[in-house]
Amino acid sequence: MATLDSPLGPVVGDRAAKLLAKSLDMSTVGDLLRHYPRRYAERGQLTDLSSLELDEHVTVMARVVSAKTIKYGKPGSRRDQSRTEVVVTDGKGELLLTFFRMPYKHRQLSKGRVGLFSGKVGVFRNRRQLIHPDCKLFSGSVEDVDALSEFTVPALIPVYPATSAVSSWKIASCVEMALAALDKPEDPIPAPVRTQHHLIDLGSALRLVHVPEEDDDWRTAQRRLRFEEAFTVQVVLAQRRVATASLPAVARKGRADGLLDRFDDQLPFQLTAGQVGVSEEILADLARSSPMHRLLQGEVGSGKTVVALRAMMRVIDSGAQAVLLAPTEVLAQQHYRSITALLGPMAEGGMLGGAEDGTRVALLTGSLGAPARRQALLEAASGGAGITVGTHALLEERVQFADLGLVVVDEQHRFGVEQRAALTAKSGEAPPHVLVMTATPIPRTVAMTVFGDLDVSTLRELPGGRSPIQSSVVPAVERPSWLERAWERVREEAGRGHQTYVVCPRIGLDDDESTDPDGLEPVPDTGRGQTHTVVEMAEQLATGPLRGLRVAMLHGRMSAEAKDATMRGFAAGEIDVLVSTTVIEVGVDVANATLMVILDAERFGVSQLHQLRGRVGRGKAAGLCLLVSDSSTGSPQRERLEAIAATTDGFVLSRLDLEQRREGDVLGALQSGRKSSLRLLSVLRHESVIVDARDAAERLVAPDPELSRHPELARAVAALLQSDQAGYLDKA
Repeated sequence: MATLDSPLGPVVGDRAAKLLAKSLDMSTVGDLLRHYPRRYAERGQLTDLSSLELDEHVTVMARVVSAKTIKYGKPGSRRDQSRTEVVVTDGKGELLLTFFRMPYKHRQLSKGRVGLFSGKVGVFRNRRQLIHPDCKLFSGSVEDVDALSEFTVPALIPVYPATSAVSSWKIASCVEMALAALDKPEDPIPAPVRTQHHLIDLGSALRLVHVPEEDDDWRTAQRRLRFEEAFTVQVVLAQRRVATASLPAVARKGRADGLLDRFDDQLPFQLTAGQVGVSEEILADLARSSPMHRLLQGEVGSGKTVVALRAMMRVIDSGAQAVLLAPTEVLAQQHYRSITALLGPMAEGGMLGGAEDGTRVALLTGSLGAPARRQALLEAASGGAGITVGTHALLEERVQFADLGLVVVDEQHRFGVEQRAALTAKSGEAPPHVLVMTATPIPRTVAMTVFGDLDVSTLRELPGGRSPIQSSVVPAVERPSWLERAWERVREEAGRGHQTYVVCPRIGLDDDESTDPDGLEPVPDTGRGQTHTVVEMAEQLATGPLRGLRVAMLHGRMSAEAKDATMRGFAAGEIDVLVSTTVIEVGVDVANATLMVILDAERFGVSQLHQLRGRVGRGKAAGLCLLVSDSSTGSPQRERLEAIAATTDGFVLSRLDLEQRREGDVLGALQSGRKSSLRLLSVLRHESVIVDARDAAERLVAPDPELSRHPELARAVAALLQSDQAGYLDKA
């Protein structure tokens, strides 16, 4: 008998095992039996051929309607020059099967034969076709597929994700041998959990998912296997939450009439109800003797920085320091300026005119000059700087703190777990409290799975006084006059005293088109050639449609001094039009900027476009974002842009973004170049499963964090942590 860990060779034969290993990366019986059918073909129901997509490897059930062999080449040639064309149907549409130099297929695939046909979908003379498909024919020829008897065709035929080397029915044959050899497998879901959630055991689930006799069989099996996937992940996250809660941390309770109270009194605006509520959650966390580990997500412009600054004030009032880690120098400098402006004299502790019990704010980036760098390092190490703002330069070994109490990570998805660990390790013996922030809204089930070991706070409400942002798609090829009108609109905004961003996907012509020039986000490859660049557009606009306006450039290759000077000039109103890359995507706050023109908009992701347009409409004047695209009407790229233009709700857009991406992308599996190990669970569609699994995991792990009473589950968890799937769990 075999177990799920048994090698495939002795079970399915060495030749089949090598083929499965090479084509589908399978090495054990478990790998094979966890390769679930993607669908089930029903006897009497042919595959809907209209649903086939180009370049997809498919397995279809269809009936032959015609077959012919066409000879070509030089007459008298000894070499067989023939093409056999077989047309199959689902009763409505047709699919062409093409075989070269295989004339016997004409006789084999005669009219009325029904079978499974497997291959890659292509096009020939505007007809979809499969070239040299694998074929599995059922007995007999019929004009009506319903005439197939139960002795000829099983009621449900599993159709597997296959390759050109291994067809669906070859996989099914190997699965049949594996099931016959399989001993009763250990079940990672404890019996009480199975009983509570009405789940069948693992052995039964594996048999029913591969060899169902009726629909209820595979549905019951999938329900159990889907819960298992969610449950194992949630157990890992529950263990991490227990481990974090058990760590000792210094409670930061602050003091009455301290910097936090004075900061609140001098704020030039009133906090929203959401900001007040989230702040209360964070301050309560800081007062505990276990480390805070919280994710703060919020809409673009929802005021996350003010919430984070209030937490920093509480920590400083407790005699400790806070650090804010930003992904780019532009954002770090923006945070430094906004924090010092909000604090006023409280950021000038020990300086002439500063508050007596104030603190100082230090800035540390990689391109700082030697004197400024030494000063920042000294203030952090001595405790003189209550707040240190910086980029990756903060992670260097020479950076030390007197008493690091709070780590704030902005746009946390831009940093790896190792980078965050390097920063939190600077706190000494007791771990610091950690607050990670993102302006990319995260659907609840993704937050529970990818960031499941974090407490999550959400800001949805925008501060008062914010103006609405209108978005429109500008089809540059179909309507060139619209692009001309866009540049006219830029001039009109400048005439009103307002400013404009023009965003390009690349810096110069020598950039790699497949990557973001500032190293922030991958730029989708749309198959287009030349794209707009900052250098090119700044010159063209300044000498062309925007002649006479003050046009400047901003991108990641500029020196820190040049970037800072440009942003200061733009913020001061000395620049009318800023031609930039996505370096201005987050954190840049210029209330007078009312218009953004994004060129080659189809080359940016949904969340990126939402972040970018959040840079306008931050004052009293309404904002406008123009998405310029060469994509044609009805194309997926155009439809995506139209959907973005239709709403400014980041949570709606986050679902749109994730629905358009593969599950592996959502879970970060593609970062390692490997596939996701989630087969049946969708973090977008199966919310109730994830919620139930999380509750069950919490109850199981709380009294037994090491899973000593559940060895089968402990082995499943260990396997998960050693797999590629563990990579996305470490994102949190």
